[in-house]
Amino acid sequence: MCAEIVNLRQQRKRIDRRKSEQKAAENRALHGLAKGEKQREKLERDKALRQFDQGRRERGDDEA
Repeated sequence: MCAEIVNLRQQRKRIDRRKSEQKAAENRALHGLAKGEKQREKLERDKALRQFDQGRRERGDDEA
């Protein structure tokens, strides 16, 4: 009937880590994407628009 010996300092650190991980997850959800991800998405969006514009056919005024 021995009780489990627990190091209180280590236990406190585990709890603090869990809390900070949870807070970080909440902040990621609130603040969205990282700077690099935002830049990558902007580049992809710009590339898609360029490709779309390149496929357009221009109509002249004299064409019916």
